[in-house]
Order: sequence, then C-alpha cells, then structure tokens
Amino acid sequence: MNRRKFIKTTALATAASFYPSSLFAFSNKLQIGIIGTGLRGQWMTKLLLDRPDVDIPVICDIDEKMIDIVLNIFEKQGRPKPKIYKKGPEDFRNMVSKEDLDGVYIATPWEWHHPMAIAAMENDCNVGTEVPAALTIDECWDLVNMSEKSGKLCMIMENVNYRRDIMAVLNMVRQDLFGELLHCQGGYQHDLRHVKFNDGKGAYGGGVEFGEKGFSEAKWRTQHSVDRNADLYPTHGLGPISPMLNINRGNRMLHLTSTATQSRGLHKYIVNNEGKDHPNAKIDFKLGDVVTTVIKCANGQTIMLSHDTNSPRPYSLNFRVQGTKGIWMKDNQSIYIEGRSPESHRWEKDESYLKEYDHPLWKKFEDQASGSGHGGMDFFIARAFIEALKDNQSPVIDVYDAVSMSVIVPLSEKSIQSNSTSVKIPDFTRGKWKENKPIFGLNEKY
Repeated sequence: MNRRKFIKTTALATAASFYPSSLFAFSNKLQIGIIGTGLRGQWMTKLLLDRPDVDIPVICDIDEKMIDIVLNIFEKQGRPKPKIYKKGPEDFRNMVSKEDLDGVYIATPWEWHHPMAIAAMENDCNVGTEVPAALTIDECWDLVNMSEKSGKLCMIMENVNYRRDIMAVLNMVRQDLFGELLHCQGGYQHDLRHVKFNDGKGAYGGGVEFGEKGFSEAKWRTQHSVDRNADLYPTHGLGPISPMLNINRGNRMLHLTSTATQSRGLHKYIVNNEGKDHPNAKIDFKLGDVVTTVIKCANGQTIMLSHDTNSPRPYSLNFRVQGTKGIWMKDNQSIYIEGRSPESHRWEKDESYLKEYDHPLWKKFEDQASGSGHGGMDFFIARAFIEALKDNQSPVIDVYDAVSMSVIVPLSEKSIQSNSTSVKIPDFTRGKWKENKPIFGLNEKY
C-alpha cells in the first residue's frame, strides 16, 4: 500500500479541527507540492507550513530570487529544505510525475494554471489553484473532464468566499433575512496601474516598465491588458455570491452580456509619469477601463459583475445582495430590512447585523485566522483545501465552481467582440446542478 492510500484508509478525517501535532505521525502528513513561489506562493507556503498535518517536500519555480525567499520561510519555521524543480517552465511536469504527492498548490501566472492542474491530476495529485482556473472554454471543460476521469479534486482557491462580512451575509441569506434573492453584484475594482507598470526595483515600484524588465506580476499580467478586452478577473466578485444564489447547487448561470468602455487609463498613466515619447505610450491596450457583465440565472435572479483595474479609484469588490425583504451594500457598509430597519427608506449601518450573524466558522477559528493574510480569509481557504484532502471529499469550492467562475473571462470577451450580444454559459455539471445541495450552511465543516 502506497502512502496516499494509507492516508485515505487511516481516517485522518477524524482528527480534531484544532489539530494538535501529536495526532499526526510524520509519515501520515499530507505531502503538498508548491508550484510558483512568487508573492502569493510565498504567503500560502507559510500558511501551509504552519499546519502540523502538512509537509511541503518539493517546490517548483524558475525565478531564483523567489525560490531563495521561500527557502527562508522553510528555515524560519524549522522545516526541512524542500527539493527544488527549476529546470525551465515545463519542469513542473517532472515534479508531479516523479514525486509522491497528495496535492499541489498552484500560484503562477494565469495561463499556466490549466496545464499545471491537468498535469497534476493526470499524475494522481489533487489540485488547489489560484484564480482564475482557466482562460478558455475548452480549458474549463478540460479541467472538468480530467477531474471526473481521475477522481482528483480541483479546487479554486477563491479566498474572498471566506471574508468575514461575506460569510455573515451568507448566514443572513440562509436565515431568510433578505427573503428570496433577486439580484447580486460583485466585481474587481482595484487600481492596478502601479502593478501593471513598475521599474523592476521592487514590488509595485511605480515606474512604467513591464515585460521582462518588470517585477513580479508586471512581467505577465500587463500583457493580458494588451491582448484582451474582457472581465479578466471575475472570481473575487462572482465566487462569494455564487453560494448565496446556490450556483451549481439548485441554480445555475444561463447566459451573459458584457460591455466595455474605451481604453484610456493605462495610456494616460504612462504619459503622465514618463511622457508621450516613452515606448509603452505607443501600445494599443485592448482592455476597456470599465467592463460590465450581466448574468441571468435559471431561478430568475440577475448578477452584475464589474471589472475596473485601470482607473484612479479606491479598492472595492462592489458587493450588493438584494432580495424581496431587503438589501445589503458593502461600499457604504449599509443594510435595509423592511419591517426591521428603524426608519423606512433609510439605510442603517450593517455593523450590528454582521456581528449578530457572524458565521459559525469564523466564531470557531477566529484566533487561528488572525494575522493569516487578507483579513484572515487566507487561513480558511488553505484549511478548506487541506481538510478536503484529508477527508477525501469534494471541497466546498469544487471543479464545477472553479470553471463556472473562470469561464466568465472568455465569455465576456466573446460578448464584447459581438457588440455585447448574449452568450450562453455552459452547464459544466451536465445537469447535476438540479440535485446538488447548497454549500456553506450553518454546520459546514469547511
């Protein structure tokens, strides 16, 4: 019996959620490989190494500087130095084929998520991938088909699903505070001009270089703004509202329309910082500054997603949850519940509601989540992945969720190219959404 089968048959799922290290012998720890040791990979490596039920025996990257940084994390936490795969961009294939791993965590540029996830599942490895999981419709189907064929998990690591206020609002939805849901909004509204262009001297250096000279995300992220006019980053907005609407679990998204404004922000940023004669000032950026997508659901609800990464603006994920009894909006931290709010037609602050409906998972793990990154939600997404592997059960954010969130990228692009015509959204569950049960209920383990 190999180690993977041994772990499955020794019922690690019976371990207490507050996992004391004595519960796990060294040989019984989950073996997780890391693919991608950039800023995100470094942080999640630290969180996984914090867990006494996880070992990271191997990492993979082609950036020596990032590898050195993550090796320092191992040293600081008193963990053995991992084996390193770094012989070119395809060396991850050697890692997943040669190493005896339970799973891999993928934190690489977007275009690599799909081939890395496929290679891992082909080699009997479960997958936790950063967002988005895929960039084309065919890639989305590839992930579904391979996960079903191999029996391996493919979880998208959408951490915003676990944000404390989002979980509280989900709790409100589950307890019928808003009544029947009618409309939800979400998005990614984040001024990334300083990320898309920097001088290579450090993270978000503030210059106007990208490509090989740029640092970190600028090496690859900016090129998507050059090549594509689409909602390039839909999962932070769509992921959290999907459980509220029971997407893929009693409901599904049917079709969408997308539209985009003109592209002005990136060119203006270059000219303002370096002048009209800078080489990057001659680039024709396809990405519209504001992309708006409207989705229709099988149960009648509508969803509006926003994408805006080129404009000067405060950060916002633009959340709104509206039902037959009331509405919550994040940006003004307000709520209105008919018959409960003290004044008709007037907002009240949501603070008392968020406290009253604080989700049981947050109440249980608040101390452990503190300081874990992104307001604590990184702790929960890492925990959800590991606990699903230990239980050998489908994660609460599964492969169908991964592709349903990710497919918005190519479908929005297609709609914009076709003068904002309606585009059908595939049913990646092949009809199983009609019988699947809702997730993130009050008693969810993950």
